[in-house]
Amino acid sequence: MSIEPGYAGYLYVHFKREAADGEQIYFALSDGDDPLHFDDLNGGKPVLRSTLGECGVRDPHIVRSPAGDRFFMVATDLCLFKSLDWDRHQRWGSRSVMVWESEDLVDWGEGRLVEVAPPEAGNTWAPESVWDPEQEAYLVHWSSTLFDNPEHEGESYNRIMCANTRDFREFSEPRVWIDRGWHTIDTTVIEHEGVYHRFLKDERSRTPGVPKGKSIFSETATSLAGEWKPLAEGIGLGPISRGEGPLVYKSNTEDKWYLWIDEFTPERRYVPFETTDLAGGEWTPSEDFRLPTDPCHGVVLPVTAEEYERLSSAWT
Repeated sequence: MSIEPGYAGYLYVHFKREAADGEQIYFALSDGDDPLHFDDLNGGKPVLRSTLGECGVRDPHIVRSPAGDRFFMVATDLCLFKSLDWDRHQRWGSRSVMVWESEDLVDWGEGRLVEVAPPEAGNTWAPESVWDPEQEAYLVHWSSTLFDNPEHEGESYNRIMCANTRDFREFSEPRVWIDRGWHTIDTTVIEHEGVYHRFLKDERSRTPGVPKGKSIFSETATSLAGEWKPLAEGIGLGPISRGEGPLVYKSNTEDKWYLWIDEFTPERRYVPFETTDLAGGEWTPSEDFRLPTDPCHGVVLPVTAEEYERLSSAWT
């Protein structure tokens, strides 16, 4: 058994369902070092708001720097509450991501919009970051529809794009990271013992020919730029009817991992699953958990005791 050194709790960063204040940044803190019991901070009100771009943010993700001295948050520049016009948002949506940075998880300064997707992209959804030691830079990835004409007309589908950065201000030229030939969104990555585990959503409608559409699949590689091998598909189906927005994190106290999947139904959002064998690809529903009201796509970040107390004091 391995114990993650120095961690004493968990921060869940998320948005809420489409509402006047829903698509902003919310923080929730674990009940001590309990990995499955969370309560919203700041009285259930946003801790950060976007006044740039679409003036709404979704799918926030935080990465801790390798040196541990700062954090970078990226989020989708999107407000669906104003318009549920999915076609518009995938043809002429934002090509930028919202970026905040902090040294203490409390003071995030002024956020900024950074354009990362190419002109042929119709949207920039669910950005996440992972440190790539081979490149000595962060790999930032997101999903975009790509069009072969400047009018963004005709049919297209979401691929997973990526770019490298060291400062979240200057980015390399965007490139396609995953192209299945069909809609793929909501990618998240975790590393364990030199192996990367990547979870994604098959966004295709479920049909006899696509029996596991609208659900999560996973794959592995020994390098972020390497060859990825399939591990599992249809993760969670049965206990949940469909899934998206996977987030994954390791227990601070034991060799156990948690995978939350958003069922995205009117009755239920995130449902946690767990495993003690990340490489096995089998996930069991967690039996005892408490999540904030209306939890949506985000990230769970292990935090130190000092960070935990600072967060708790800042947003009682």
